[in-house]
Amino acid sequence: MTRLCFIDTETTSLRPDRRAWEVGLIVRDGRGAGEEYRWFVRAGDLDLGNAEPSALKVGRFYERHPDYSAAAASQGCVPEEYVLTQVEQLTRGAHLAGAVVSFDAGVLGTRMRAHGILPSWHYHLIDVEALAAGWLHRNAAVLENRQATLEEGSWQRHLATPPWSSDELSAALGVTVSDEDRHTALGDAKWAMALYDAVTGRAA
Repeated sequence: MTRLCFIDTETTSLRPDRRAWEVGLIVRDGRGAGEEYRWFVRAGDLDLGNAEPSALKVGRFYERHPDYSAAAASQGCVPEEYVLTQVEQLTRGAHLAGAVVSFDAGVLGTRMRAHGILPSWHYHLIDVEALAAGWLHRNAAVLENRQATLEEGSWQRHLATPPWSSDELSAALGVTVSDEDRHTALGDAKWAMALYDAVTGRAA
């Protein structure tokens, strides 16, 4: 059976030289929930002088990073190279899946190569938002009872025209994500897995 790795990163910016400060990963070989992993990269490896404040704000960096938050200190941090080595081993030969997963593959692949590590996941990435938009466009007729969750008059526009709203795609498929979990690496990896399961019929 194809091994799937649902992945998400919280990063220091949107630029090509960005660093991942948090990585969440769920490795699934079968139909089960999968094994969950989360790492915080130590601040000294993040090149924060090149970070974007707006990017750090999205992931609540100063509230959640163990090097900056006393409340999160017990979770601990590890060197960037250690995180990248673990991710490479766990994703080797697997399909990466996530929301705009090319963004996560890009930062991880770039930083792996900077450390002399070869990214070896399958070249075919799975973007769960694109899957959801395609499925909804094809199956809109069976979802009429859920249209109330979307902005009035926006149904066809959001199904057919990028960029899609991840919140609206999720609502249309009956997937909910708490505000606490959104924009955390493991929380967003779980959200991507739930969206994938809703589209493929694996959801309970």
